[in-house]
Amino acid sequence: MSVRPYRDIIRRKSRQIHVGKVPIGGDAPIAVQTMTNTLTHDVEATVAQILASEAAGADIVRVSCPDQESSLALKHIVPRVHVPIVADIHFHYKRAIEAAENGAACLRINPGNIGSSERVKEVVKAAKDYGLSMRIGVNAGSLEKDLLEKYGEPCPEAMVESALDHAKILQDHDFHEFKISVKASDVFLAVAAYQQLADVCDYPLHLGITEAGGMMTGTTKSAIGMGSLLWAGIGDTIRVSLSADPPEEVRVAFEILKALNLRRRGVQVISCPSCARQQYEVIKTVEILEKRLAHITTPMTLSVIGCVVNGPGEARETDIGFTGGGNGTHQVYVAGVPHHRLKDENIVDHLVAMVEKKAAEIEAAKAAKETAEAAE
Repeated sequence: MSVRPYRDIIRRKSRQIHVGKVPIGGDAPIAVQTMTNTLTHDVEATVAQILASEAAGADIVRVSCPDQESSLALKHIVPRVHVPIVADIHFHYKRAIEAAENGAACLRINPGNIGSSERVKEVVKAAKDYGLSMRIGVNAGSLEKDLLEKYGEPCPEAMVESALDHAKILQDHDFHEFKISVKASDVFLAVAAYQQLADVCDYPLHLGITEAGGMMTGTTKSAIGMGSLLWAGIGDTIRVSLSADPPEEVRVAFEILKALNLRRRGVQVISCPSCARQQYEVIKTVEILEKRLAHITTPMTLSVIGCVVNGPGEARETDIGFTGGGNGTHQVYVAGVPHHRLKDENIVDHLVAMVEKKAAEIEAAKAAKETAEAAE
């Protein structure tokens, strides 16, 4: 009997759409999104937040367009950023049309909240004319009254029915460039809704645990909820919803994806919690290292272990390893092999320099390979 490798995740087969130039679904990498919390019509503040999110690795950024001033501001925002922008629209169909006309790459809407069929038709026409995709965004906290009366409370079945009802509206207008989300703040409810939706449609799914909370609570809930779905192969794009700065959402999203070997970006630091065996201050060292290495986007692994119990074993699996030794002298590994010794006072600066050098070598080799392939 053949056994599937335990690290393999077989992703659900979904159709592929595009948000600007970013492919969503199919065999495309799982895209990371965040949302600005500035007033969108404050162009300078919004652009600054989008650029900061880009630097953290965001593939897509969503902005709210609650009024005309915000939707019209997109024409001043979009040319100054590098990622596609999703316009968050609720109720007013004209905001969606204005967003399409002013550079949005995607509209986040619920077609049933837009109004009459004629209004939906106008929004679909604008999306087609300007090459936009859409996201149908169902939220457990704002389900339609008739569904709440039918089911008695927010439940997976109600959320899936809402999503499919909204999808049919777009399908009836011959529009299929959309993804769907069924978010809830309750992890069990969200996971069950996504599981049910994944079984009954092939549209790409946008994952999220909405209103997840602050950094610690929100990260934990998102990792459990989205992590379990991603592990099961469900999900084509994700947003971690935190009461925190948008770039923090992006960093947490990448940590979730890296933990599942679904995306790799930046330095993954593997470190021990420290104990009485530690031969240097592990926690302080790791805290400083993570800050000093935050600028590196090249995928790499660095193990930082306090003693020789697990240090050599972890070092064998990482690009660069560091293990605490006696008398203030420690062991550095490269590609799993002991390389040289290092004294206490040089730990952080030395490891940062090694990682930066290794990253530069990787990028140079990648560029050389691309040049050679282009020349063939």
